[in-house]
Amino acid sequence: MDKMLVSPDGDVLVTNDGATIMEKMEVQHPMAKLLVELSQSQDNEIGDGTTGIVVLAGALLEQAQFLIEKGLHPLKIADGFEKACDIAVKRLEEISDQVNIDANNHEFLKLAAMTALGSKVVSKCQRQLAEICVNAVLSVADLERKDVNFEMIKVHIFYPI
Repeated sequence: MDKMLVSPDGDVLVTNDGATIMEKMEVQHPMAKLLVELSQSQDNEIGDGTTGIVVLAGALLEQAQFLIEKGLHPLKIADGFEKACDIAVKRLEEISDQVNIDANNHEFLKLAAMTALGSKVVSKCQRQLAEICVNAVLSVADLERKDVNFEMIKVHIFYPI
């Protein structure tokens, strides 16, 4: 759903992008500031999933508060989160599959891009945009280092005269 944000000077912004919403919020609480930083970090590193990561972090903090109220020491809670993270990563490694990204004309990459685009407003041309995205990323990707310099990808919009 779109949200309308109004700045103190009256500027109006309509968006459904979690990163934009988090960036525009004026938060005072130290924990809320950490969640904003988490959102920005997720957006800078991955470019998507900001809302999900904030919701997950909020749920973890809520459970931590519940455990603190029951008398558990914060370090014990942090240790428990670390162990849970290790278990989750191990399980993900067990169920993950190696995928040949070159197979079927990069079909797996296009499907992944379509999944990422699924929450955007581009559903009518999702496949076409996924192909454009995959081609753009592959043109600047360093596959040996498994790295992409996103600064090398630009969007140019041309309007017919």
